[in-house]
Amino acid sequence: MTKKQRNKDFRKYLKLTNPIHFLAVGLGSGLSPIMPGTMGSLMAIPLWLLFYGLTPTLYWVFILVTFIFGCFVCQKTSDDTHTHDSGHIVWDEFVGMWITLFFIPQISILWVTIAFVAFRIFDMAKPWPIRWFDKHVPGGFGIMVDDVIAAIFSSLSVYLLTFII
Repeated sequence: MTKKQRNKDFRKYLKLTNPIHFLAVGLGSGLSPIMPGTMGSLMAIPLWLLFYGLTPTLYWVFILVTFIFGCFVCQKTSDDTHTHDSGHIVWDEFVGMWITLFFIPQISILWVTIAFVAFRIFDMAKPWPIRWFDKHVPGGFGIMVDDVIAAIFSSLSVYLLTFII
């Protein structure tokens, strides 16, 4: 089956009126015909601005809740659309970006851009062990966990860059 056919099949079963599906596709950002993961990562930024002021404890509780919720959302949408880890499902990119953005030293276009680029590099390149988790961990947890690991790598990169920039 071609990528075009998989996308057509995904859209055939996707119901944007279903709040679970709508969240899984990143409020519609994952339906972009080009680079849906990148569009989902971009959409995560303005949403992050709504809660970046939380205390660190509350921030990480929020991340944990959105991760657990994401496992459910991604699994349900995958099941409903008869796919596994469709590129259109971008809730995992949201959580990955939110993790990475926690580590920027200040809110500025420069640091948000650095965090965005770092996360996209690790999420797309999938160096070891990210690729292993992407290939071997099934279900909604599998969809989410590789992006969390990409976020850990990108967060470390952002943190190290704070000593250089």
